[in-house]
Amino acid sequence: MFGRQDRLEYTGDDAPKSRRWLWITLAVMAVLAIAAFFMLGNRDGAATKKGPAATAKNDSQIPTVTVASPGRQSIQTVISGTGSLAAKREMPVGVAGEGGLVTRVLVEPGTWVGKGQVLATVDRSVQVQTASSLSASVRVAEADAKLAQANLDRAQSLVSNGFVSKADIDRLTAARDQASARVRVARAQLAETNARNGRLDIRAPEAGLVLTRQVEPGQIVSAGSGVLFRMAMGGQMELRTQLAEADLQRTRVGSTAQITPTGSTQVFSGTVWQVSPVIDPNTRQGIARVELSYNPALRPGGFASAQIIVGSSDAVILPQSAIQSDAQGNYVYTLDKDNKAVRTPVTTGEVTDAGVSITQGLNGSERVVLTAGAFLNPGQKVIPQALKKQ
Repeated sequence: MFGRQDRLEYTGDDAPKSRRWLWITLAVMAVLAIAAFFMLGNRDGAATKKGPAATAKNDSQIPTVTVASPGRQSIQTVISGTGSLAAKREMPVGVAGEGGLVTRVLVEPGTWVGKGQVLATVDRSVQVQTASSLSASVRVAEADAKLAQANLDRAQSLVSNGFVSKADIDRLTAARDQASARVRVARAQLAETNARNGRLDIRAPEAGLVLTRQVEPGQIVSAGSGVLFRMAMGGQMELRTQLAEADLQRTRVGSTAQITPTGSTQVFSGTVWQVSPVIDPNTRQGIARVELSYNPALRPGGFASAQIIVGSSDAVILPQSAIQSDAQGNYVYTLDKDNKAVRTPVTTGEVTDAGVSITQGLNGSERVVLTAGAFLNPGQKVIPQALKKQ
């Protein structure tokens, strides 16, 4: 009995305590479950909020570059040169005759004159008197010749009657011939004097433009006085441009050129009319002569630049900023369909004001990176921005 009673008392006291711990355990587990739920929810929300921010941050690290599809353009092969302006055919005019005292100068630099027009006159008072004397001598000789011819005619009419001998006829014939010869001599002397007097006037050898004047009234001039006037025949001008040996080989007669005088923005069109057949052994340069029509802005002796067009072709044109260079050569970056940079080797050609021509490597349809190419690597993703047209 003692043992049974003890067992019943033990059971009765512990049963409520066990149920209490069971409820406590369940409550703790419920709290932990709720806490875990809220923690997972907050983590998911934070991840949701963090996702776009991370994406934006990643996008901000992708570089933006300017791209364009250049296409193909017609470009001209141009040779540049510089030189001096001059008359195409310069005519120095001086004293052709004996010279003397200049009485009048009839033209000024910039005057257009015709062929044979008098530019200046020289005093001829003495020469005029000489011509008058010779003219009188001609008349005397002609009178003597006329008398000699008359004497011969009368003598010939008397030969048949025996009043004049054959010897007389011969003497009279000789006298007539001498008189005729003296007439010719007198006339030749008069013509020579008139020709000399005519050369006293300084005349234009051809029609053209007077460039310089180096004579004034009162000046004594002679054949040794040098050049008194300089003229441009027909007013035609030219540019004598110095070109390198290689450029001279590509220049052809008939090539068009654009000429810009120094200090002027006006451009004149001309044509290459002569290419030097020799090269200066010291400078390794030659001269190309570009013909120009007259214009007051083209002053002989002035300096000018020339752009000579020696050919044309179709090519891709890119700005200098798009072309990169390293030990492997020249290259550009193009973009593939995923906007990733692709290194594309190219061969460059002529450099013009429009840009650099690409002779090999591109066909013009590619999307070429125009800026920031030096900071890219092959395969790098970029954000393309189309070039805005001006």
